Amino acid sequence: MLVNSRRRFLYAAGGVALALTGGGAVFAVTRTPSRALQPWRDTESPVTDPRLDALRYAILAPNPHNRQPWQIELVGSDVAIIRCDLDRRLPETDPFDRQITIGFGCFLELARIAATSRGLRMVVTAFPEGAPEAPERLDHRPIAKVSFVRDSAAALDPLFKSIVSRRSSKVPYHTSRPVSTQTLDVLRHGGVDASAEVDLVAKLRGLTWDAWMIEALTSRTFKESVDLMRIGKSEIEANPDGIALGGPLIEALALSGQISRSSLADPSSSAFKAGIDKYRLNLATAMGYTWVVTAGNSRRDQLEAGRRYVRMNLAANAAGLSVHPVSQALQEFPEMRQHFYAVRSQLAVANGSTLQMLARLGYAETQPPAPRWPLDSKVFKT
Repeated sequence: MLVNSRRRFLYAAGGVALALTGGGAVFAVTRTPSRALQPWRDTESPVTDPRLDALRYAILAPNPHNRQPWQIELVGSDVAIIRCDLDRRLPETDPFDRQITIGFGCFLELARIAATSRGLRMVVTAFPEGAPEAPERLDHRPIAKVSFVRDSAAALDPLFKSIVSRRSSKVPYHTSRPVSTQTLDVLRHGGVDASAEVDLVAKLRGLTWDAWMIEALTSRTFKESVDLMRIGKSEIEANPDGIALGGPLIEALALSGQISRSSLADPSSSAFKAGIDKYRLNLATAMGYTWVVTAGNSRRDQLEAGRRYVRMNLAANAAGLSVHPVSQALQEFPEMRQHFYAVRSQLAVANGSTLQMLARLGYAETQPPAPRWPLDSKVFKT
């Protein structure tokens, strides 16, 4: 009965989409949130201030729920102070701001890589006024002070060319195409672990799916995601952060009332069940995994985890490999406790060390970039 009702939902959805799109390809093009994607193209325009040149790449960094919590203060001619917008944290799924801090590690590393393209060395002073350690949350003190120094010896980082093509590919992967040992070795070179061992992949597929369901069926954690969903072009353009749900089918379903935040949050709804089916297929097609472990869990360790993760993501992109973070089992809310320890056991994480990131690997078609706020919305000068 459930299968038949799901089929009726999908057929109805397809019919609505066809009726509302009319022009087909024209509708698809006009519903692309071009303004929200402009920051990925802004890297092509020349800028005078080398800090802005580096930072326009930094804002493309992967970060949890695409919250983009960066606040950037330009000081003098060669310094930038980086702070966290405290309203952009995720208190339910990231209660100690660990994942948000990892996102800043990604941000700083992309800025550093981009600076090398201008012959600059970026000097980072992490938490120059001190760091609140877990269980304390981040506060208004700076995440980092960065200085840009002209250096004739600053060589172009080879990962620079992959920044604007980097993606987090949240789609099914080709199960007929394995991830080679040679490709995994490339990723490991950046200080991460990786495996495509069949038994481990099978166990992690199951564990990551169970963890995803715990988050989805815990009302307050899933509500945190639903509240950040941007449904259709207008919402994405108005708030180019959070979880973008776009494209002709989504637009059609939203216009017809078949998809809304309330339906997406309701475990009994067809929209919720369709989302489950989508993610089940995504997680069931992982062909390998990569993970980041640090010796401790200080704020500096978390920044280091972000640095390693984004370098792995860039290297994977250069190798044609898709990456998708699946770190639900690493989250520190109480309902996740069993899986929090189970994933550490599966990956043989040593006592005292911290598993900071977990991502699935595989091959998929090239995906579009995620929306971004423009750089000028994140920068002010003193």
